[in-house]
Amino acid sequence: MKMRSPRVPGNGERIQNIGEQGHIALLGHSLGAYISTLDKERLRKLTTRILSDTTLWLCRIFRYENGCAYFHEDEREGLAKICRLAIHSRYEDFVVDGFNVLYNKKPVIYLSAAARPGLGQYLCNQLGLPFPCLSRVPCNTMFGSQHQMDVALLEKLIKDDIERGKLPLLLVANAGTAAVGHTDKIGRLKELCEQYGIWLHVEGVNLATLALGYVSSSVLAATKCDSMTLTPGPWLGLPAVPAVTLYKHDDPALTLVAGLTSNKPADKLRALPLWLSLQYLGLDGIVERIKHACQLSQRLQESLKKVNHIKILVEDELSSPVVVFRFFQELPGSDPVLKTVPAPNMAPSTVGREGHSCDALNRWLGEQLKQLVPVSGLTVMDLEAEGVCVRFSPLTTAAVLGTRGEDVDQLVACIESRLPVLTCTLQLREEFKQEVTRTAGLLHVDDPNWPGIGVVRYEHATDDKNSLKLDPEGGKIHAGLLKKLNELESDLTFKMGPEYKSMKSCIYIGMASDDIDIPELVETIAVTAREIEENSRLLENMTEVVRKGIQEAQVQLQKANEERLLEEGVLRQIPVVGSVLNWFSPVQPSQKGRTFNLTAGSLESTEHTYVYKVQDTGVTPPQTPSGTRTKLRFPGQKPFKKSLRGSDALSETSSVSHIEDLEKMEHLSSGQEQEALEANSPEQHPGAPAPQEAEQTGTFQNRAQGPEDDRPQVEEPENLR
Repeated sequence: MKMRSPRVPGNGERIQNIGEQGHIALLGHSLGAYISTLDKERLRKLTTRILSDTTLWLCRIFRYENGCAYFHEDEREGLAKICRLAIHSRYEDFVVDGFNVLYNKKPVIYLSAAARPGLGQYLCNQLGLPFPCLSRVPCNTMFGSQHQMDVALLEKLIKDDIERGKLPLLLVANAGTAAVGHTDKIGRLKELCEQYGIWLHVEGVNLATLALGYVSSSVLAATKCDSMTLTPGPWLGLPAVPAVTLYKHDDPALTLVAGLTSNKPADKLRALPLWLSLQYLGLDGIVERIKHACQLSQRLQESLKKVNHIKILVEDELSSPVVVFRFFQELPGSDPVLKTVPAPNMAPSTVGREGHSCDALNRWLGEQLKQLVPVSGLTVMDLEAEGVCVRFSPLTTAAVLGTRGEDVDQLVACIESRLPVLTCTLQLREEFKQEVTRTAGLLHVDDPNWPGIGVVRYEHATDDKNSLKLDPEGGKIHAGLLKKLNELESDLTFKMGPEYKSMKSCIYIGMASDDIDIPELVETIAVTAREIEENSRLLENMTEVVRKGIQEAQVQLQKANEERLLEEGVLRQIPVVGSVLNWFSPVQPSQKGRTFNLTAGSLESTEHTYVYKVQDTGVTPPQTPSGTRTKLRFPGQKPFKKSLRGSDALSETSSVSHIEDLEKMEHLSSGQEQEALEANSPEQHPGAPAPQEAEQTGTFQNRAQGPEDDRPQVEEPENLR
């Protein structure tokens, strides 16, 4: 029967790579519905055969001799059934007395601190036990992996519980933790469980390596445990395949009471999709898929060893199927091989601040890699000790996504291409913070979730520093500042958003891939924000001035009208008499009006305009304030870039010519500034002409010279700021 693969949707939509083996697994669910229509005797024989064959194959593949299997949909359901079996085994009167037996001697379930989140709560809800029945075992702190269960501390907890009259019931160990894939010391834990009569259950992704020829000793010890949970669906890329819990127990009555076995044919038919898939793949196909996933992790691990600023968190370099890595900045005096030991004289606060800054950068790196190489199946996670890391676990994703060796190479290339941006941004962060702190009117905001250079907020005149509420005026200033910064067309990205743990607006500055002139950037932000605040304040004052000017104009116009009436007399206001008087003795009307000078904020008469036929220019408006620092740039050089003077990237001839041009431009700008200062100085020579006369004289001379004057004119460079 030939199966067709479904059409792959576009526009970023992805579905699981099902393949033929996936269609076989899905076919098992439909086939199970047809089989359930058989008569009871044939259905009983067929379902028993399917269940026994599947159990036998799984026990042989994963080296679990003489085991039984329970198939379930939820991965945690098998552990809940195992806990019920342990309770019935240790409490003989539990069937008769129920929870009264547990009250007299409370059971204790031990979980590692590195166990999957929510597992303990799920077990208590399913078993009806209170939360004090759970005992959280810390991980190693001094020796060994920090994600492994501390065996010595576990033994101490067991002894303390026995002294308090409690019953140690079950221990859940990890063969590959949910976070970083580390394996507990299962051999030592098994000895401890046998000593105190505790049921040992093992789960984890590393159990898949039991099907390979070479297995690490820590994982191989899991074959001696009392039960284990396997998830063959993600390992083999099989959709809608149940998880399997293998266990060893000799009493079928207790397993039936615990719910691990059932006489219903429908429960036995859960194994049918997995039975068909195992038939289709065969032993070689199963081993090949698991081996391919392990080779992908080894390939990535070997490649990342050659990349600087990447730290790898791997327990066993020879057989770890999970690779966890993160970007870091090497501290002075650290070991370049281990990449983990800081300098002895380095303050703990400095080390913590560096790690805290790297968390946002690692989160950004993980999201970038997930978008660039989606078939890698990367996940970003936050570990308690290491911080934010990126995890590559091909055992759970490679078979589903179809990850290949070329995808791993592409992943490494993407990491190397993003490293210059990460290192440059991390180096500029501290300089940006210090420069903002020294600049008046700016406040540096520490946002641990922002991966860029930093976050800055402008404090305007009416800003309440102690308030965390929304500031409308500050929002307008920052919105205008964002618009001005984006108009500069620099390589930096600017965004506006609320302050961390506050509602006030801030400017977020993105990542940098090259050397940025931080003092120029900070000064530009401060000067631009100050200009926007002054302009907004000027508009507000102008509104009040215009309103008062209109009221004053109305009063003056009313007075002028009254004066006109007194001047013309009362007789001229009578309709007939006024016409006769105006005919014999016409009145010369005087055109009087008022004009409002916005710059001076005062009312002025329009008599000058009508008499001399010219409009008065009024007061010259003040110049817009600018920064105290002007920087000359070469043609094509973008804002906030450091000057090329002294750079080794320039050749000998080009560097000399560029430096000479820069010096000429600086000399020219200084000369023009000096001339402007002399022209605007109020102190004039006694024999010098007045400003208006000088202006008129200069205009007359320019007109007299005309186009025949070929003298070179000095123009201001366009890129002079």
